[in-house]
Amino acid sequence: MTMDFGGAIRALKQGSRVAREGWNGKGMWLAYTPGSEFAPEFVKLGHAAAFRAKEAPNEIVRLLPHIDMRAADGSMVIGWLASQTDMLAEDWVVVE
Repeated sequence: MTMDFGGAIRALKQGSRVAREGWNGKGMWLAYTPGSEFAPEFVKLGHAAAFRAKEAPNEIVRLLPHIDMRAADGSMVIGWLASQTDMLAEDWVVVE
């Protein structure tokens, strides 16, 4: 059963992975990553959050919710952004 982008977003927020039938890459999918908070001393060196921790070493680091993608080569794209084609597509499916 296919859906539009709004349906795909709702499915993501309910914990499902989604993909487009029209994507050429095999094994590609999206997943919702909820936000998190942690003390600056737990930031991994080399991560963007390390810059935030350095700016305010006594404040909790907050990562906001975002959508991540598994790319065709198996790597993870953190903070995936939809194209206009993706947003207007009606071939979104839940990935089991």
